Amino acid sequence: MFAAAITEPMQRSRGEASVSLALGPAGMRLTGLRQQGSAKCILPHGPIGRGGPPEVVFLNTSGGLTGGDTLAYAVTLGPSARAVATTQTAERAYRSSGGAARVRVTMDVGPGGWLDWLPQETILFEDSHLDRRTTLDLAPGAGCLLLESVVLGRAAMGESVGRVALRDWREIRQSGRPVMVEPLTLTDRALQTGVAGLRGCRAFASLAMVGQGVADLLAPVRRVLDEPGVTAAASAPDGRLMLRMMAADGWPLRRQIARALAVLRRGAALPRVWQM
Repeated sequence: MFAAAITEPMQRSRGEASVSLALGPAGMRLTGLRQQGSAKCILPHGPIGRGGPPEVVFLNTSGGLTGGDTLAYAVTLGPSARAVATTQTAERAYRSSGGAARVRVTMDVGPGGWLDWLPQETILFEDSHLDRRTTLDLAPGAGCLLLESVVLGRAAMGESVGRVALRDWREIRQSGRPVMVEPLTLTDRALQTGVAGLRGCRAFASLAMVGQGVADLLAPVRRVLDEPGVTAAASAPDGRLMLRMMAADGWPLRRQIARALAVLRRGAALPRVWQM
């Protein structure tokens, strides 16, 4: 007698984490914290507002993403509030047996506020399928620094990636008006397009900075875009500062990102959880 076929759906991870911060008479204070499922949020700096802007660290306790998983992070800053948000480690998108893993990142910055969104890299493995959408709404007088970096497999483990599906949408709105919209679609075909695509590189990143006077940083940041093994360029159109970087491996790309951030953040230290 044969056992009945198992038809139960595979377990999927679900996670949501959000944090709200406001500037009060005694400095920055936590006004809201919610976490559910595999998504967690910690503030490792101790007393908020001492020693610089607070750091918000998001983490996914499921250890990675695969088809059908959902993950959502959110940050809300009140008027004149400043903060740095990051992820505890690199996010990993593993082989999907069906459908996409979905990630949503939503950030709102109040009037005169500033947010650095500096997640660590996303590593895409063979046959991964990731659908991610990052939106950042800036009130009048607010600004932001937005980083996104992607690595195709782990070079140190001898991994190569030839089949992948990535849909990545990044959008910054100022007073409700889009000031940066950056859609990215990465498929098997795109990996094989030679000079029209990644040119054999397995790691790439973009940095976007929006705020008053950001164009003044264009010349200083261009002077540090010379990390060996990294191709990089910067421009400053219409009150934005944009950087594009790509490399054959994630480690030189990370070094270049760190050097660029040192200029853009005027010497401020990287988030504590970054390993350099």
